[in-house]
Amino acid sequence: MPRRQTGSLALCAIIASLGLALPAMAHPHVFVTSRTEIIYTPDGAVQALRHRWSFDEAYSAYMVQGLDKNGDGKLTPDELAELAKVNIESLPDVDFFTTAKANGKAQEFGKPGEEGLVYENKVLTLTFTLPLKTPAVANRSFGIEIGDPTYFVAFEVAAEADAVTTRDAPKGCVVRVMRPPKLDTATQQRLAQEDITATPDMSAYVVTTRALVACP
Repeated sequence: MPRRQTGSLALCAIIASLGLALPAMAHPHVFVTSRTEIIYTPDGAVQALRHRWSFDEAYSAYMVQGLDKNGDGKLTPDELAELAKVNIESLPDVDFFTTAKANGKAQEFGKPGEEGLVYENKVLTLTFTLPLKTPAVANRSFGIEIGDPTYFVAFEVAAEADAVTTRDAPKGCVVRVMRPPKLDTATQQRLAQEDITATPDMSAYVVTTRALVACP
């Protein structure tokens, strides 16, 4: 079983542990709106990504069930800390839902950290830092791809122009975001009938978003 599919099933187990009984069928189970900051070192190397992932309202509601320990009707970062930790610990199993290339060369990631969760306006948002194992010189380009090829989790980069930004990038570098085309209704309905245990072939569909930092 491919690693990403294994990770998706691990995510399904997390959902079940929180009391959400989902059918074995249907893609996707979770919808995520993504925002990312690409962080550079003073000498112009990429050192980390700062992800901000907002979950859909339905999934958010199930995720926070029973976490308001003091019963005040609000969820504090402290009350969400354990859930944030569980999310971060599961990310390596799904390859962080992220790939990165510096000057066309694939990069490896280190241990994610600085995680936190907030619950506002019925939306649960996970923020964390994903460091590169080794800072990467990207004097021509640095690209990232965010998504789940199995389509268990549907990622969508936020519509705002600054959904993907840089921090301390070399002068003249610009960010370009390439969003996948919307799947037509018939395709979405067909995918909704797929059995997630059958490892569906998603190679014919583009379900990930790419962003490229191009430098002069």
